[in-house]
Amino acid sequence: MAVDYAVIMLYLAGMLAMGWWGMRRATSKSDFLVAGRRLGPAMYSGTMAAIVLGGASTIGGVGLGYQYGLSGAWMVFTIGLGLLALSLFFSARIARLKVYTVSEMLDLRYGGSAGIISGVVMWAYTLMLAVTSTIAYATIFDVLFGMDRTLSIVLGGAIVVAYSTLGGMWSITLTDMVQFVVKTIGVLLLLLPIAVIKAGGFAEMKAHLPDDYFAPLGIGGQTVFTYVLIYSFGMLIGQDIWQRVFTARGDKVARLGGTAAGTYCLVYALAGAVIGTAAKVLYPHLGSPDDAFATIVKDALPVGVRGLVLAAALSAVMSTSSGALIACATVANNDIWSRVKGVAALRRRPAAEPRAEHAGDGGGAEAHDEVRGNRVFILLMGLAVIVIAIALNNVVEALTLAYNVLVGGLLVPILGGLLWKRGTAAGALASVAVGGLTVIGLMVSLGVLANEPIYYGLITSLVAYVVVSLFTRPTDAAVLDAWRARLAGRADGGGADGDPEAGASADAEAGADDEPEGDTAGAVALALKLPFAVRQA
Repeated sequence: MAVDYAVIMLYLAGMLAMGWWGMRRATSKSDFLVAGRRLGPAMYSGTMAAIVLGGASTIGGVGLGYQYGLSGAWMVFTIGLGLLALSLFFSARIARLKVYTVSEMLDLRYGGSAGIISGVVMWAYTLMLAVTSTIAYATIFDVLFGMDRTLSIVLGGAIVVAYSTLGGMWSITLTDMVQFVVKTIGVLLLLLPIAVIKAGGFAEMKAHLPDDYFAPLGIGGQTVFTYVLIYSFGMLIGQDIWQRVFTARGDKVARLGGTAAGTYCLVYALAGAVIGTAAKVLYPHLGSPDDAFATIVKDALPVGVRGLVLAAALSAVMSTSSGALIACATVANNDIWSRVKGVAALRRRPAAEPRAEHAGDGGGAEAHDEVRGNRVFILLMGLAVIVIAIALNNVVEALTLAYNVLVGGLLVPILGGLLWKRGTAAGALASVAVGGLTVIGLMVSLGVLANEPIYYGLITSLVAYVVVSLFTRPTDAAVLDAWRARLAGRADGGGADGDPEAGASADAEAGADDEPEGDTAGAVALALKLPFAVRQA
């Protein structure tokens, strides 16, 4: 195992080195959070594929193949379908918005009334996604070193937190490209053919296993439908995915690069299922399907190759973990903390005190402060993720809870905002509240893993959105005009990198001066509406 250990340690050291190098490039808020919106097709598609194909897609995908055969590919397959749908139909418009979070998009579309609630929901989702990814380190380091669960989580989590905190999205992008290459070589080019050969080829696999293992819907039609609702739709609205779309150099890069990444996911899904099916032939009596990946790697691969494939599994987990972590920190800082800070500042400031103007994401001391602030939030969220991961046991339930609340609460108002101009802020808020509460209530009564919560959550969310929108005043024409201009890429203002945040800040500040003096309620309402401004006293 000495060679395998050397491969793993070299890989981990490389991740930290990439983080240090990325720190030198992260000189502004845009650099730190969205890699300066400068990624070309190759880097964009590689990093997008890396973040969506995590430990659940690799270790879990092989486990589903072990349990159900080729139809076990459906979970990862629906992730790929969701990414394809996002890339082909929505990514160009999302990239042109030039925002940092999903909640900022909702603020733009609905006039600044939906961001805080959606921010809390999105923060909870990204936090649990980061937690479940971090827990996966325990499995990998146990196979590698026989390491204690807690120590494994601390070691893996500390490395991800370190390089993410150092360079933000630039560090994560650089490490994700390495992880993408390692995953491709380790899983697709090495483990897949070796596993099939060890199992005697497809003919021998069919002879040893029931026909259901080779049926397209062997896993069950209802299960496939639920996967589509949770994972395909989850790909359309997750902050971790949108934040990668924001890194694209332009809308063509977002569309073409995302399509390539989605196609890669489909291939990866089938590969995982085939590897799991081969493992079922080789090791028919494993205690748990999730042990299939580690077992076949440990027993079927030669020295050196085994270390590379385990590094591929580690790559899968780290890419998802780091992407979820920066998404969680971005939402916590930009959508929640900045609003709370804005409310407090408006309450403290005397009515006659003039406001200092600022220029968004330009440079100098302010840009340094913004980078430092986001870096602090990544560190804090990373520490919280490690602590929760140590305390949490049921990974599947935590991930299901996160996706159910995300899709049940936010899918309708987000897609409705993109597709239906009659949707209103009141409709969006009602949709988030009704859908989210329905999902949570049904999970409490029927169980977290039940299929019904997401079904009824989406139905009630849609009904609430349509009915309340139709019975309330349409969105202000000026808001819709600004929204359409942003979708068309015609936003005015911006900092050194072309980011429109500065213009939005100035508009928000100008609007604030129109509020009645001394009106605390109006000041609080204004602070919750400001979509972009760094709210300073």
